[in-house]
Amino acid sequence: MAIVREVRHDPPVSTRRPLLIMAASAVCFALMALAAKLASARLSGVEVAFMRFAVMAVPVLAVPRLLRQALDFQRVDLLIYRGVFGGLAILLYFLAIAHIPVGIATLLNYVSPVFSVAFAALFLGERVDRRLLLPLAAALIGMVLAAGGGGAGGAGQLLRFSRWEIAGMTSAVLTGAAVAAIRAARRTEGSWAIYGSLTLFGLLATAPFAVADFKLPTPREWLLLAGVGLGSIAAQLLMTYAYRWVTNLQAGVLSQLTVVLSLLFGAAFLGDRPAPIQIVGSLLTLAGVIGVVWLQATPRAVE
Repeated sequence: MAIVREVRHDPPVSTRRPLLIMAASAVCFALMALAAKLASARLSGVEVAFMRFAVMAVPVLAVPRLLRQALDFQRVDLLIYRGVFGGLAILLYFLAIAHIPVGIATLLNYVSPVFSVAFAALFLGERVDRRLLLPLAAALIGMVLAAGGGGAGGAGQLLRFSRWEIAGMTSAVLTGAAVAAIRAARRTEGSWAIYGSLTLFGLLATAPFAVADFKLPTPREWLLLAGVGLGSIAAQLLMTYAYRWVTNLQAGVLSQLTVVLSLLFGAAFLGDRPAPIQIVGSLLTLAGVIGVVWLQATPRAVE
């Protein structure tokens, strides 16, 4: 009887642990964004992004086994798509972080599940469920309100966008394309080959601009840059590990914890105060994205 009790109690424990690991990944991503924002007080967003990719390259270059796995690939075209889209998305995300509140920048970037639906339909031939139209519209409207609502208040002016809000929204589009590329690549490619493609093309995308506007970091900034890189690696590894057990729904919902934490960190440590319309937009965006993730993970009933 004792053995039966142990078998019955094991599943809840084994299910809870991956969820906690996925939540820890979201925390690491939020801390990375906060460190990037603090480092961007003097350094350019491009330099911070370049340093992130440089730190990400260390494990692959330092461990021969990982380097061999990164160079073991079948479809170089899919790895190029993943690397280019992902590298440019991160570059634009870090530019947005440097110039607008970190919580809003993170919110805009994390609208990517909405765009991954469209790219999956275009490039993977997946059908778009009509039930997705309402949460898709909610997420897009919320994104526009969150991005442009910071300039509200002028006569006849409800929304105002700078190039940095546009950069944040564009990062979401490119991240959605990168996610579709990852899903296609995972059919033939290993995780380290995909990781390596992001690191390589991220370095190529950021290096020219980082060198042109390079500023020697202070000791404090070196620590922040190390935090950006190490936080990114930790978040990626935790997320990859947890994906072995969590469902797409669980992963998609928990990933939005990064947005909530980034908004809270911005308010607590940076004094960010979103305008009321931005708060409404943020809530609408989160609801829309979670709705998209939920419906994608829920099979449609056969009529």
